[in-house]
Amino acid sequence: MSDNKKQRGFFQQACMQTAAGGSAGFIEVCIMHPLDLIKTRLQLQIKTANVSVQTGSNVYYHGVFDCAKKMVRNEGIFALYKGILPPILVETPKRAVKFLTFEQLKPLFLFGHEKPTPLTFSLAGLGAGVLEAILVNPFEMVKVTLQSNRNKGGEVPSTWSVTRQIIAENGIGSRGLNRGLSATIGRNGVFNMIYFGFYHSVKNIVPEYQDPFQEFLRKVAIGFVSGTLGSVINIPFDVAKSRIQGPQPQPGVVKYKSTFPTIATVYREEGFKALYKGLTPKVMRLAPGGAIMMIVYEYVYEALDKFLD
Repeated sequence: MSDNKKQRGFFQQACMQTAAGGSAGFIEVCIMHPLDLIKTRLQLQIKTANVSVQTGSNVYYHGVFDCAKKMVRNEGIFALYKGILPPILVETPKRAVKFLTFEQLKPLFLFGHEKPTPLTFSLAGLGAGVLEAILVNPFEMVKVTLQSNRNKGGEVPSTWSVTRQIIAENGIGSRGLNRGLSATIGRNGVFNMIYFGFYHSVKNIVPEYQDPFQEFLRKVAIGFVSGTLGSVINIPFDVAKSRIQGPQPQPGVVKYKSTFPTIATVYREEGFKALYKGLTPKVMRLAPGGAIMMIVYEYVYEALDKFLD
């Protein structure tokens, strides 16, 4: 980023960080949403003792491409974008808040150093992820409810009707619209701690290129690896979140209530591999998605920086 960042006031910096972060989030979700949907469908499947327990359907998915094929065949092509409205509504402010919070938290974690250290980036990322999770969890609850619906496109209830139903049945607390908050905090906090910590630390170590295209590829590669590492390490929280927020195996009985007991239950009943369900589509989404977000953020910020000169 330009050195002019240091010369600008807090309000101007915050506006630029918000605009750049919001742009990054909107573009990323529009491109990568189908893989998020497939990830959720795979995570909601339960298979124990070689017996598949279906959640509201007799269709079982065997991997990413099998899931996509069966969804298109049974539910229509637009099924790949089920539940996209909640993330679109929230991604722009969510990413804006995340990048803004990260930038503003960095000075708090310098611990006497003149420049940010890997610990600075990691702790600022953790703080940004926790705040992001608190803001986004109600939207995630609605999104997962919509994504778990296997009806054809025209038969799927609207975002607003699902939201009203959740509130009417269970309110806005931990049993309703904010169900699974601790799992979302674990997922987002861990991801952003690794994502920001790795990206900025490695970017400061790997030499920059003078050629703009080579420099672009350098940032893409670092962002790709950052997104991959964050996805691999935080996925048990993501599985717990999907189980808590999605349909319960037995209607009327809440089996998955809180984060760590859910992780323990999945491990005990389905094995260690079950904690990594949906890893392939998650990495397929968040590895390139991580690169897209960081690249869009940095280039939009730099463009705004030059525009305001």
